[in-house]
Parts: sequence; structure tokens; C-alpha cells
Amino acid sequence: MCCCRAAPLPSRCSNRAMDHAPPVPDTPHVALFVTCLVDLMRPSTGFAAVKLLEDAGCRVSVPDQQTCCGQPAYNAGDRKDARKIARMTIGALEGFDYVVAPSGSCAGMIKVHYPALFADDPPMAKRAEAVASRTWELTAFLVDVMRYKPMGAQFDEQVTYHDSCSGLRELGVKQQPRALLSDVEGMALSEGDSAEICCGFGGLFCVKYPDISVAMVDKKIDDMVSTGATVVLGGDLGCLMNVAGRARRRGVHIDAWHVAEVLAGMANEVEPIGGDSDGNSGGGAD
Repeated sequence: MCCCRAAPLPSRCSNRAMDHAPPVPDTPHVALFVTCLVDLMRPSTGFAAVKLLEDAGCRVSVPDQQTCCGQPAYNAGDRKDARKIARMTIGALEGFDYVVAPSGSCAGMIKVHYPALFADDPPMAKRAEAVASRTWELTAFLVDVMRYKPMGAQFDEQVTYHDSCSGLRELGVKQQPRALLSDVEGMALSEGDSAEICCGFGGLFCVKYPDISVAMVDKKIDDMVSTGATVVLGGDLGCLMNVAGRARRRGVHIDAWHVAEVLAGMANEVEPIGGDSDGNSGGGAD
């Protein structure tokens, strides 16, 4: 896991490389990969993603067979179980024009790591490559494929943005969420010096190295507060839960929402992440 500023991204890892992409169907059929955290902790993010995709002109399906993308097993070195999960997920996501996830982390797992998991299995590798080539992080898909601009969204807050490591480093997601947020009425975006620096969550990292994780998220929170923002937005629930949970424990007032909830005009309808309606007090480091 990298916690420093991002190095230049190779073009093969960027969803923005569209030179040889097939034309976009008039009404693309999109499989929404919901992600575990959205399903279990923050369903409103999934509903927001569906609304945005439909507003952009897509037909959205949520495949029944989908489950975890396998990233926890993969990061723990359990390639056997990661391959089993990946095989099942690939089967669930085949046959759609696109696969979209409201998470750079899960999208990165499918797009970057699935093909490598099956390097010794050519037939399965071909299927993995086909799904990977059609997989996108939500904001990148809305901007780079659908050329979508949100209409009528309003959020009267001063916010700062956190770039998740996987979205930024594996997929090149940086300007897309900011381009979408620029059309939100009433919102002021204040960039922090450490927007690109890891928040310390890192999935299993915060469990294996809690002291380091806490130091990292504390620096992140201090930087966010220094911008004058009272809200942090991001594209990965793991990062946002980590920040929200630690801020709450420290008594720091900075609310967190997934960027999709703001863009869909739903942020005023749900508590911030870690609020009472989530049934939890945030995640990640303590």
C-alpha cells in the first residue's frame, strides 16, 4: 500500500484511454457491482449510483450472483479463494455492456488484478480480460464514457475531497469526481495538501498495523480541518468510514458522504457516514 503522492500513471492502468474503445450504445446496459460495504453498511450509496447511471441514460441491472470482489482474500495472499471468488464474479458480470462500481478499490480489483489471477489459465484469463475491459469506477464512467453532467444537484457546504489509493493509482481517477462536483450548486471545494495521500485504511492494513493506521488517518483529518471544510467527500466507502470513525472518536466535526450521494442530490436525505442511521460509528482505525 502506497501512502505517498502518486507517481505518473501508465496509460494501461487508466480508464481514460478511450482511443480504441467501441462506440457507446444508445442505452448501455450496465451491471452495477454494489460492493460489500455499500450492501452491508451504506445502501444509500448504491441507490445514488443507480440514480446517476439512469439519469445518464443507462439501463441498470444488479446481478443476483454477485458477492465480494475477492480483494480481502487477494490482499491476504489467499490466491486460491480469491480465484474462486473472481471466477464467480466474472460469471455474474459477463454479458453487460459495462460494469460499474461506486468504488475505485473494487473496480481496480476487477480491472487490474482479475486478469493477473488467471495468467496460468488462458480460457479464464480471456474471460477476465473481457470483463476487465468493460469495468469502470462510477465517476470515471459518468465523465469519460457517458459525458454526464449532473443537473439540479445542490449541497450548501464547504467540502474537501479525498482521493482513494486504488482509484487514483490503479485507475487514474482524479479529475472526474471534481468535474462532476463543479456543477453542484452551493458547494465550495477546498483542496487539502494531502488529498492524494493514503488515509491509513488499506483494508487489512488498519487491522494488521493499527498504530501506523491511526497516525496516518490523524494526519489526514488534520489536513482536512485545515482547509476550513466541514465535509469530506470521496469515492470509496472504506476510506470514508475510516476518516469518519476516527474523527468521531476524536471529537472532530467533519462529516463524510460518498460523492455519489451528493451528485444524486441525496446527501440531505441520509445521515453522514458513521451517523446513527448507518447503525455504526464509523470504521477503520481507532
